[in-house]
Amino acid sequence: MAAKFSTALDIHCSIPYTSDTKSSRLAIKRFTILCNNSTSKSPKSVNLYIDSPRKKTPSLSEQLKPLSNTILDDPPNQARILSKPKSTWINPTKPKPSVLSLERQKRPSYTYNPQIRDLKNFARRLSECHFSNDAFLAVLEDIPHPPTRDNALLVLNSLRPWQKSILFFNWLKTQNLFPLETVFYNVVMKSLRFGRQFEQIEELAFEMIESRVELDNITYSTIITCAKRCNLFDEAVEWFERMYKTGLMPDEVTYSAVLDVYAQLGKVEEVMSLYERGRSSGWTPDPVAFAVLAKVFGAAGDYDGIRFVLQEMKSLEVQPNLVVYNTLLEAMGKAGKPGLARSLFEEMVDSGLSPDAKTLTALIKIYGKARWARDALDLWERMRSNGWPMDFILYNTLLSMCADLGLEEEAETLFDDMRKSEHCRLDSWSYTAMLNIYGSVGNAEKAMSLFEEMSKVGIPVNVMGCTCLVQCFGRAKRIDDLVKVFEVSVQRGVKPDDRLCGCLLSVVSYCKGDDADKVLACLQQANPRLLTFVKMLEDESSSYEIVKEEFRSILTNTSDDARRPFCNCLIDICRNRNRAERAHELLYLGTVYGLYPGLHTKTPEEWRLNVRALSVGAAQTAFEEWMRTLARIVQSEEQLPEVLSANTGVGTHKFSQGLANAFASHVEKLAAPFKQSEEKAGFFIATREDVVSWVQSQAAATA
Repeated sequence: MAAKFSTALDIHCSIPYTSDTKSSRLAIKRFTILCNNSTSKSPKSVNLYIDSPRKKTPSLSEQLKPLSNTILDDPPNQARILSKPKSTWINPTKPKPSVLSLERQKRPSYTYNPQIRDLKNFARRLSECHFSNDAFLAVLEDIPHPPTRDNALLVLNSLRPWQKSILFFNWLKTQNLFPLETVFYNVVMKSLRFGRQFEQIEELAFEMIESRVELDNITYSTIITCAKRCNLFDEAVEWFERMYKTGLMPDEVTYSAVLDVYAQLGKVEEVMSLYERGRSSGWTPDPVAFAVLAKVFGAAGDYDGIRFVLQEMKSLEVQPNLVVYNTLLEAMGKAGKPGLARSLFEEMVDSGLSPDAKTLTALIKIYGKARWARDALDLWERMRSNGWPMDFILYNTLLSMCADLGLEEEAETLFDDMRKSEHCRLDSWSYTAMLNIYGSVGNAEKAMSLFEEMSKVGIPVNVMGCTCLVQCFGRAKRIDDLVKVFEVSVQRGVKPDDRLCGCLLSVVSYCKGDDADKVLACLQQANPRLLTFVKMLEDESSSYEIVKEEFRSILTNTSDDARRPFCNCLIDICRNRNRAERAHELLYLGTVYGLYPGLHTKTPEEWRLNVRALSVGAAQTAFEEWMRTLARIVQSEEQLPEVLSANTGVGTHKFSQGLANAFASHVEKLAAPFKQSEEKAGFFIATREDVVSWVQSQAAATA
């Protein structure tokens, strides 16, 4: 077989061409082909000149077929086309070409019109009339003054509904009283932009091109921003590129709008390229541009990028406005920097700006995510004392934070404030947050009272609220109330999701007898296939292969975030039904299917079992499996590390029960040599000597 090589072939096809006047000329076509070769160090250029009559000239593929048969072994889909851009010489003594105009588009000046009051009243009548063409024309007959250029422009600029603006504009075109200049098109386009009518704006733009009416910066800026509002970002980029092709330089308004378009498309490199090119042209970005940059870096969680934005604003002495601060705060939250977000908020307040509801909502979310309960509650007190605006989104964010942190009393106080507030009213999410708190603490009485209140005021319970109630009544062993809530919720349109099914599985895991049957009846309505699998686990005749295939099928049809909880609950059910070996099989399958990443970590000095993401039964099963493995290693005289540990984690939620106590009881039951660490909470430590001694004693006891 011929060896592969990498050679660039410059093929010049010389084809004689004869015109009608029988004069001939030589048509030369040039092609470059790269062939892959692992042994070639440098490509060589080969020039092939092929001269033949035009009709008899074979196609390019036919010409290259013999070549490909002898030297090209790679399939066509694996061929690589390498290209190197042509180098361009730049004179360092000349400044780089500008990419934007540093002067904003000048708006046309308006002279005082003494008929302004009459024309504005007439425009109001046009805006309020029926949208039909006949009704509109009927009002136009009563125009108080002749439709001169200035009068028509004043009326057009005063119309509010975009439908009326386009009707009046079309009427002006039919009257042919004066040439319709760019400013008329711009006014209509702005009205259409308010109505998000991009297609009609684009039609007007093409009409301007056909009529040879100039498109200025305001025109392009209106088209681009309308496309952005309609989420047509590719169309916005297309019009921006069209603008450059016409030779018109965008002003800073258009430039900032395009920056935001590229940011919405997630094209970080293009955003930074446009920004740097604009800065090299002498552009001083406005707060809008910096807000775009902050949004880009915030979406990526890039703290270095956020810091770059702050440094740029400081160096250019650009004072951030409220929009920029809000964007930066959201970016700090995504970057996981609660301390810097707090400092930025204090800087904003010190500068004299008052936060709005969006500012406070972003900061509350950051504190809640970081579990900074005290800072969040202090901020709430500042809101109340300073009279800062609080909308229902902010209230619900505060309630959700209290639910996440287990702040029951604070949540009840906030809930009562919402009842009394004139500006905010309780909605489904407000009640769900409170149900979540009562479900966490197991306060079944208050949960039932809240559920009945929702029925009275006409607020429907959502699937999350139903899940919280099922969890609450399950922990309180009030199974009849659980069944009642589930059935009422389903009757009112709640569609059980994977999270609710997981909660029902969890209740089944610690119920017995009739109570378990009642919960299983609910599971039958929510997910019949899951109920069938539970019964399969209890059936001793079900083989491992059958269980494996059915379990894989169930996981395939389950959302990613519910797969591990499903496996945890199923393991708990097996252990509580005295099916320990089936529990070990499920743990093995869960590990194989990637549900427990990081369950085991190994270093030369320490092996660790991480069970913090497991339920009590799953953690006990994993520990038993680990001890079996350690026993086999000791018996085969393989080397163990100096330290072995198990990590159960420490719940930060006020009502979280954690694994430590249950895990400690199981370790004691097995008489395993692991002891709770005094230095690290949630850690159980054993030395190599302790494990070896334990294995040997277990072997002697069973001998």
